[in-house]
Amino acid sequence: MKITRLNIYPVKSLGSITLDQAELGVRGLAHDRQWMVVDDIGRFVTQRQLPRMARIVVSLDDEALVLSHPGTASLRIPLQLDDQPRLPVYVWDDQCQALDEGAEAAAWLSAVLGDYKGSGLRLVRFAPDQRRNVEPRFLAPGEQAHTAFADGYPFLVVSEASLAEVNRVLETKGLAPVPMARFRPSIVVDAAESFAENGWGELSLQEGMVRLGLRKPCQRCKITTVDQATGEIAVPGEPLRTLVEMNTRLAPGGYFGQNAILLAGEGRTIAVGEALVPSPR
Repeated sequence: MKITRLNIYPVKSLGSITLDQAELGVRGLAHDRQWMVVDDIGRFVTQRQLPRMARIVVSLDDEALVLSHPGTASLRIPLQLDDQPRLPVYVWDDQCQALDEGAEAAAWLSAVLGDYKGSGLRLVRFAPDQRRNVEPRFLAPGEQAHTAFADGYPFLVVSEASLAEVNRVLETKGLAPVPMARFRPSIVVDAAESFAENGWGELSLQEGMVRLGLRKPCQRCKITTVDQATGEIAVPGEPLRTLVEMNTRLAPGGYFGQNAILLAGEGRTIAVGEALVPSPR
């Protein structure tokens, strides 16, 4: 079994960056979900509320995070920290401190995304000294893990075979297949059996120097219905409705992929094409 894709999403709910290789950190692949869009009270804003967020293209160079949108000059956010003011922000029930990226970024987001319930929008960065813990009830005894602005876990592992099975069911319903981008995974693998990842406890790479612990099935939301290229919902409710209908060896619900934490290998680099060895739960 091999890695077939590596993706990062530097700004939560904006466009992805596909990589050939990526550095591992305890909070996820390097630069993943380090930024986030918030409203005037610091509450996170995602494609659940603004599907058009998907149309913002994200890139990174040696000096800056770059956000681009058709018909608008690109926004550059220096990677170097510059004593930005702090503000409290909220991801689900978690509160943490973030660094405000300033008025220019706020104006750019408002111009591109338009009105959001009468609230302004701001771009914030995860403060390096903050720790946002993964929910402990899904961890093994003695384990600890934390993440940045991801919904709950630093990694999301999905298999190509699982997507193929979802698309097979969609096609039996007369619906078009969906690409992997709908599910926004960080690590994609080529397991031969669909939904095999639901039975894995760990993935090992580089002769055990890298180990990922798969800790919780990922329950999907309406973002799966958003076309990541257009920011539009092509078929309302799909493929989420189909996921709910399918038996994916889990309790009823729209599950797809496994949330994971880093058990070993911080600072090491993984690459597309690398072999992985799964072990059962």
